[in-house]
Amino acid sequence: MEKTGKLKFAFYWAASCGGCEITVLDVNEKILDVLALADIVFWPVAIDIKYKAVKAFPDKSIDVCFFNGAIRTEEQEHMAKLLRKKSKVLIAFGSCAYQGGIPGLANVADKKEVFERAYLQSPSTHNPNCVTPKTSFKVPEGELKLPEFFDTVKTLDQTVAVDYYLPGCPPVSDQVAKAVEAIAKNELPPKGSVLAPEKSVCDECPRKKEDKKISKIYRVYEITPDPEKCLLEQGIICIGPATRGGCGAKCINANMPCTGCGGPCPNEMEQGAAMMSALLSILGVSGEKELEYDAEKLADQIRDPLGTFYKYSLPASLLRRRIMKK
Repeated sequence: MEKTGKLKFAFYWAASCGGCEITVLDVNEKILDVLALADIVFWPVAIDIKYKAVKAFPDKSIDVCFFNGAIRTEEQEHMAKLLRKKSKVLIAFGSCAYQGGIPGLANVADKKEVFERAYLQSPSTHNPNCVTPKTSFKVPEGELKLPEFFDTVKTLDQTVAVDYYLPGCPPVSDQVAKAVEAIAKNELPPKGSVLAPEKSVCDECPRKKEDKKISKIYRVYEITPDPEKCLLEQGIICIGPATRGGCGAKCINANMPCTGCGGPCPNEMEQGAAMMSALLSILGVSGEKELEYDAEKLADQIRDPLGTFYKYSLPASLLRRRIMKK
């Protein structure tokens, strides 16, 4: 790589939706500050550069790599290991790299079940020959190859050593800008740190909290919530109590509940268990008083417990995945 005196940045997109790529541009005019600070030497979504060029980079020649997306294929695992080798600092950028993200919900299945649903069973699929992806296929022109699709979705740090974590789906632009500023000033915290405030989304939420119990759980389309009152106290499951802040409670300010993309609060072993504990306290079932309603029936109103409490964090949780019996 040509020496310019600037830092060398890299961005990579693994198993994710691409929103993390957009948030880099959402820093708006501050992107000019980034370009003044660093040369972007690898960014497949924006720059035409081949993997062989990355392999030719000297080891540790990339100052900072922002790696978004979980690891679910052989190619993504290979790139995680390659970019770890080439980078001084590796940042798990966004919920999917940090905790597994929404792709991690596939850990309730294995590759066989995922392929059957995606290529054979979905209502919009017409596949009379029952063709599913293969790692290799011969055609007259030669052999076509695809990377192996893993049974289990992994977080980035379950694959390689990670230096820092920048949570969010996607990370909010203010946090991205602060991270870049800390890099520029050489003021990054100790390795292993999450680059977000040590407080919960609840701490950032302006809504009134009265510590009332609830007797009914609503899905978001079943009720028009009071914009001044705590959503959880209105019976709408909001993961704010168990989610690290830094986002400014943007979803809640739009009258939608937090779904937990910021990951667990500091010192929490896992996000899902912490939120279930918080919900039990507002349901009243963790206290000693007699209940005027059936707590089990109330809990049954939670239509999708796994998707509710582990929407972004299943691969990083104690559960990690469903046990598949052969």
